[in-house]
Amino acid sequence: MDVLLVDGYNIIGAWPDLQALKQSDFAAARERLIDKMSEYKAYTGMRVIVVFDAHFVSGIETKVEQHKVEVIYTKEKETADERIEKLISVLKNIKTQIYVATSDYTEQWTIFSQGALRKSARELYNEMQHIDRQIAAKVEKQQRQQKRSTISLNEEIIKKFEKWRRGQ
Repeated sequence: MDVLLVDGYNIIGAWPDLQALKQSDFAAARERLIDKMSEYKAYTGMRVIVVFDAHFVSGIETKVEQHKVEVIYTKEKETADERIEKLISVLKNIKTQIYVATSDYTEQWTIFSQGALRKSARELYNEMQHIDRQIAAKVEKQQRQQKRSTISLNEEIIKKFEKWRRGQ
């Protein structure tokens, strides 16, 4: 199974909608990113792990699962980059391709050297936009199909039924 490791605060700082949200509600920006990564996981089938630096959340390392996405808050004085590098070494095997979502140039070189591939924040954002459009189109198509009657009716009868339904 492919794995996507996400540098949480790096992505929040790079995506326009999350960047704006973090100005008023930092926790909401984190939640929105996790929601988006949940959609990403559901659409792609990849395992998704979002890592947040401890400098915004102090204390011991915390691991939680939210919306089927693994979320790690690093321990105090450990950066998300350090934790991501450790995760790469633990998760890397012949059957697993690891992708790291970050726009940190230095981190990109480090992950390349460990055998992982990178997705810049912009690439992930564009991919997420595409996924959102695909999901919306699929939902719209399903709604249109559900509205169709299984009985073949001509247009005049459909209009009469619609008038009755509206009480006209």
